[in-house]
Amino acid sequence: MNKAVNDGVWSGSWVAERLGVELLGDPELTDLLGLALRRNPKRAHLLVSNVLGKHVPQSPTVVYGYGFSLGRRVRELLGTEESRRAVVLGYAETATGLGHAVADGIALAPYLHSTRRPVPGVATAGGFEESHSHATSHLLLPEDPALLAGEGPLVLVDDEFSTGNTVLNTIRDLHERYPRGRYVVVALVDMRSAADAGRLDEFAAEMGARVDLVAAASGTVSLPAGVLEKGQELVARYESESAGSGSRSSAAPSRLVAQFPAPLKDKAAAATPDATAEATPSFETTPSPNPLGARGTARPAPTAPHRTDNPSGARGTARPAPTAPHRTDNPSGARGTARPTPTDPHRTHNPSGARGTARPTPTNPHPKNNRLTQVDIRWPKNLPDGGRHGFTSGHRIRLDRALPAMAARLAEALPEDATRIHILGFEELMYAPLRLARELEQIVDAGVSYSTTTRSPVLAVDDPGYAIRSRLTFPAHDTPADGPGDRYAYNIAGADFDAVVAVIDDTADTPELHAPDGLLARLAEHTPHVVLAVIPSYVPERPAMLPDPLRGPAFSSYAPEEVGWLLQDLSDVTLEAPTEEREEAIQSGGAHYAESLPVEYQPSEQYQQLFHTALDEAADRLALAVGAVTELVLAERSPHPVLVSLARAGTPVGVLMRRWAQHRHGLDLPHYAVSIVRGRGIDANALRWLAAHHDPADVVFVDGWTGKGAITRELTEAIRDFEESDGITGFDPEIAVLADPGSCVKTYGTREDFLIPSACLNSTVSGLISRTVLRSDLVGPHDFHGAKFYRELAGADVSVDFLDAVAARFPEVSDAVTVLAKELLAADRTPTWEGWAAVERISEEYGIHDVNLVKPGVGETTRVLLRRVPWKILARAGAGADLDHVRLLAEQRGVPVEEVAELPYTCVGLIHPKYTRGATGADGKAVAV
Repeated sequence: MNKAVNDGVWSGSWVAERLGVELLGDPELTDLLGLALRRNPKRAHLLVSNVLGKHVPQSPTVVYGYGFSLGRRVRELLGTEESRRAVVLGYAETATGLGHAVADGIALAPYLHSTRRPVPGVATAGGFEESHSHATSHLLLPEDPALLAGEGPLVLVDDEFSTGNTVLNTIRDLHERYPRGRYVVVALVDMRSAADAGRLDEFAAEMGARVDLVAAASGTVSLPAGVLEKGQELVARYESESAGSGSRSSAAPSRLVAQFPAPLKDKAAAATPDATAEATPSFETTPSPNPLGARGTARPAPTAPHRTDNPSGARGTARPAPTAPHRTDNPSGARGTARPTPTDPHRTHNPSGARGTARPTPTNPHPKNNRLTQVDIRWPKNLPDGGRHGFTSGHRIRLDRALPAMAARLAEALPEDATRIHILGFEELMYAPLRLARELEQIVDAGVSYSTTTRSPVLAVDDPGYAIRSRLTFPAHDTPADGPGDRYAYNIAGADFDAVVAVIDDTADTPELHAPDGLLARLAEHTPHVVLAVIPSYVPERPAMLPDPLRGPAFSSYAPEEVGWLLQDLSDVTLEAPTEEREEAIQSGGAHYAESLPVEYQPSEQYQQLFHTALDEAADRLALAVGAVTELVLAERSPHPVLVSLARAGTPVGVLMRRWAQHRHGLDLPHYAVSIVRGRGIDANALRWLAAHHDPADVVFVDGWTGKGAITRELTEAIRDFEESDGITGFDPEIAVLADPGSCVKTYGTREDFLIPSACLNSTVSGLISRTVLRSDLVGPHDFHGAKFYRELAGADVSVDFLDAVAARFPEVSDAVTVLAKELLAADRTPTWEGWAAVERISEEYGIHDVNLVKPGVGETTRVLLRRVPWKILARAGAGADLDHVRLLAEQRGVPVEEVAELPYTCVGLIHPKYTRGATGADGKAVAV
């Protein structure tokens, strides 16, 4: 094994010697990994990657090359077509840049990484826990929720695969929301035990999905008994000694001049594409990852891109390394010579090299030379700074084109004589700094290295056999959601960089960044030049804010607490058209029924009397059904449901259900009314509003009754489409109805087909609200569907009278509701859809051949007579008072009522088939086909 990582010594030997930890497996493991210690109750040791660009400064070509080559292997595994359907998901914070590079290697896949930074206004599409991490909660915040909803492979990228818990948690969470058949797990190193490896296979079999694994190297960590306690004791002792020094910075007394082994540069050259590599459409504009010193000029790969003796190779001219401005004499620290363990790992200067003698860290080793420069690299407008909200192939192309100019601006801000330049990224912001560093590496006559700051606290020990030689500690400067705390930059102090470029996003450009103890000040203690480049933090464009629900008395005659209408008020727009004109336009395909409104039917005195009689006779029956369906909802759907009625027939029922919950249980349930349109679906903006204000799992859709079940099917399909388009899940399309004569749902109060008096009238029994309207010139992409408030009909309004009459019977039916609800809960209520079958049969028997023109049930038949051009009414033989109002309306409109011996409904209304205003008679035969 090549262990020349720190001064010729493997950077894991210090921990290995003291704790007995071993890396077993592929020979290159010790090239790729070192070891360190951290304070963590679950795992004391830390595998420190030499090629990730997080804790250990490394050539950006090496860092990018490893991720890119893993992506190429994934593309070979999946094939081109599957790669086009794939999505890459990286883990915050450590693997955000690695995942990006993997996505670049695949070249065809969009990229998303998890984040620990909530972004106001961006909905969460998922989340998971990282059990062994010091900061566990991961959020998924894609700008396009459909990014996770596809059926193609999901490629999950992490720096190491240690137990598999993180990946299992992720797959479990996402598979429940967005099931798919294939997953690919990618890691720099696979360090699972045999038992953990078996868990992943079992989990995949349990899900019925394929899971592949791609890693640069694999092996296991051998941990002796008691290693956790020993590690914790060691960390506690060293931290205690460090605290005694009173320093927030820890810098190695010797220069960190050989952070990584020479063979890694050779590997990077092989791993990254060059001019002869297979070209891909999304990568052609990218300057090839080039381990050469100049464009087109070959030179040997540098041993370490930040050594002061200039192995980085100036373009054509080797120049001597500048005298290190803050290097101290350290004879005992010569490379290749192991030194005793330090007593105090957090002290900066130690001229004698002896452990146990130290002097305080100076405030600024460069008081005369240090300066801060801020540079505007002109990041492209609206280009995401990373994958927090998604990064597509189109974004990649834009970045590739902009990188040369941005790197040139960065180079202009650097001192001319700088030979050792370090690019320091910021926590999750790894990819943009990495690409800038890699581009800069191609155009400057200097060695360039790269790493990032981190949340992770790791013990620093100044020993060549330890991976974390120095630590800078500074306050968080991005106002994190979990509150203030320390952040860290490793192996910067003592590295003799001529310039350090801090690349952050503007969310983190805060007073804390510029404070006397902030990151910039800490860097200034260890380098003569600090350059700050601020990238705009991309936030998805937020859709127009949806308004609050409309409420009475400004909109509807219902009390404001009874219902909130998720609609827009179109009361001032003329939308009514004659019934015959609407029918002809609808049946000819010239217009949709939701684009206009029928003229409101004003009932005669005789018809109004029928309504009041029917209400008086049916009030007990209605109260019983209201109570029963509400009890089913509370027992089976949610103990605190959000009632969402389908406007407008469902709205009176929703109000009554709300009143029952208040009467019987003292619950004050929220109730809203939304629009659903056959053939157009439910109002998606209303769903978005509901999801933003309530848990979708608590939403219960409510309607008055079912006919043949068209709206039930419409809602199911609409919710499925909404989940795919918005990525918002949890809405249950199962409707709760007062009456289910069509046997289309399992949540109902009764399956009898009887007169629900609210079906007798139009707006005057529905809060004076019209049917809903959906027309492109009136309803924009960010608008609710529309409706009118017929204030002028207030004199004929019986909306509240209807509610009060039914609610007044609640005490009388209370015991009966208890019995009925118990019976329904125990019964098999599986929908049989016999209503749909009956409608199809009637459509064929009567030569209509269009189920949309067959309206079954008392409620739907009434609607035909009030709003459409009826052809005939089919009535079950022997039907009594439930059809009195139907017979009266049919007589007034000259429509025959035909009695049928066997009919699954009390009545069925048939709309005039193929109607035109030139038709004569009621048989439809005079209609031109």
